Amino acid sequence: MYATRIGEPDAHRVAVLFKDITEQRRGEEELRRLAADLAEANRLKTEFLATLAHELRNPLAPIRSGVQLLRRAGADPEASARVHAIMDRQLDQLVHLVDDLLDVARVTRGQVELRREWIDLGELLRAAADTSAPLIEAARHRFSLRLPAEPVTLYGDPTRLTQVLSNLLNNAARYTPRGGAIELAAAVDGGELAMTVSDNGIGIAEDALERVFQMFTQVGSNGSLGGLGIGLSLVRSLVELHGGSVRAASPGIGAGSVFTVRLPLAAAQAPGAACEAGPAAARTLDALRILVVDDNRDAADTLAALLAAMGHTTAIANDGHEALRMLPGFAPGVVFLDLGMPGMSGYEVAAAIRKDPLNDGLRLVALTGWGGPADRERSAQAGFDLHLTKPATLDTIEAALAPPAPHTPAKGATTPASAAGSPSAASKAG
Repeated sequence: MYATRIGEPDAHRVAVLFKDITEQRRGEEELRRLAADLAEANRLKTEFLATLAHELRNPLAPIRSGVQLLRRAGADPEASARVHAIMDRQLDQLVHLVDDLLDVARVTRGQVELRREWIDLGELLRAAADTSAPLIEAARHRFSLRLPAEPVTLYGDPTRLTQVLSNLLNNAARYTPRGGAIELAAAVDGGELAMTVSDNGIGIAEDALERVFQMFTQVGSNGSLGGLGIGLSLVRSLVELHGGSVRAASPGIGAGSVFTVRLPLAAAQAPGAACEAGPAAARTLDALRILVVDDNRDAADTLAALLAAMGHTTAIANDGHEALRMLPGFAPGVVFLDLGMPGMSGYEVAAAIRKDPLNDGLRLVALTGWGGPADRERSAQAGFDLHLTKPATLDTIEAALAPPAPHTPAKGATTPASAAGSPSAASKAG
């Protein structure tokens, strides 16, 4: 408000000007809030990048040390076996970190598609427990599993739900002091299924119970127990995609915590539509002629050596043009083909191979670091039979080489018919 005298002094007149600044104040407050949010987001991003560098170095250190130890002459078989086991565990940890990062990016962009099927609850919970068993056993925690008295089936994506529960179990193992107790339980509550992961670990402060589900936020107070702070955010996103909810509860610091996932139960399946059978029994693989195409020479050499150790005949090409030149003379039955090669991409190589009738019956397997739904759809359209993401495990490679069973996609791979589906983030193939 602004007031001023007008006219002669004896006129006794005053002009009063009013201005409503409510919207101005609101705008200023909104700008201050946005500035604070941006500052907080920038702080979290900086902390996340520092944490990511730390978490990546952790597994890289023993892998490098293991390589140097294996180079030493006279290393005894027992020591070599121990080093191999260590390197394998650390590689799994690296793959897990990368998978979480990719999943967060896909969820953020709305690119995660659920591949639903009927799931036996007991099998789901046991699969999650098996996935987290190494971390639980390493800390010597006592683990218990409680199932409903009656069998329960639910309709959902088994890979993603296993990922949800194993993430919660891994958190419980990580944030519970050595020798603690962890329980995974499930119960039917009306039309919902309630699955709980409880522990007697470090607990969560009341004001942090909701914040733990935010991106880049860690359960611990100082982040010293590892992790990228994206696991619980990913858990919430995947649960909500299933139409469910997740909440955290804790009596307080040092008193343990309970995470509860609630999912709607669909109507019972029709008779004879019980959960699908497990993976087909392992089949003995015939020796094959396999061409490995990758511009990363180390990646090509190691994959070719692994395939040779499996009894196959292998050859290597380090670019697309070389691969096409080698095809007539080598006559492979299978080609493992990288996609992101300079000069001539894997998609272009695949298209050229499929144009030649002499290559009918040749199996094309994309082996690449690109594993999003769009990448898989594009590889299927280019003529690939399977799409694997790096790093692929021995089981995944064997499944890709096995004769395809009718209506049963190879484990860890995507067939052209389902190429647009979401990749299996929980599989070691990436």
